[in-house]
Amino acid sequence: MTASPGVVDELNRLRSRLPQLTGALAASVDGLVLARDTPDAEAETVAALTAAALGVSVRLTEATGQGGFRELLIRGERGYVATYAAGSAAVLTVTAEPRVNVGRLHLEARRTGARIGELVDGALDRLDSNSNSTTPHTAQVR
Repeated sequence: MTASPGVVDELNRLRSRLPQLTGALAASVDGLVLARDTPDAEAETVAALTAAALGVSVRLTEATGQGGFRELLIRGERGYVATYAAGSAAVLTVTAEPRVNVGRLHLEARRTGARIGELVDGALDRLDSNSNSTTPHTAQVR
């Protein structure tokens, strides 16, 4: 699946609202890059690692009775990596400088993730309605 221009636009708008972001990536839940707004040439690696982290996070939230996955925040010595659910088939992963306001990061990224989720889920629904296949396209974030 390729990203619609709307997904790229959402990433660009997020980066403009949060200048402390150093990268933004929309990926399928199974680790395929849908769109990126990052100077980093390692988008495929980040998408694959996001899928692995997502798998662990989904299992952890289920095992602890916390419900479906919503977000994951990692703080490193040089900044943050955060992943947000984006509909049923995608995730948004962002990287940010250590000086980012984490509350604002969550607010803006949650909104962007919701919009990306609508775009991706809508595209998948159109694919499903145009095909006779009953095979799901991707795993779902519950």
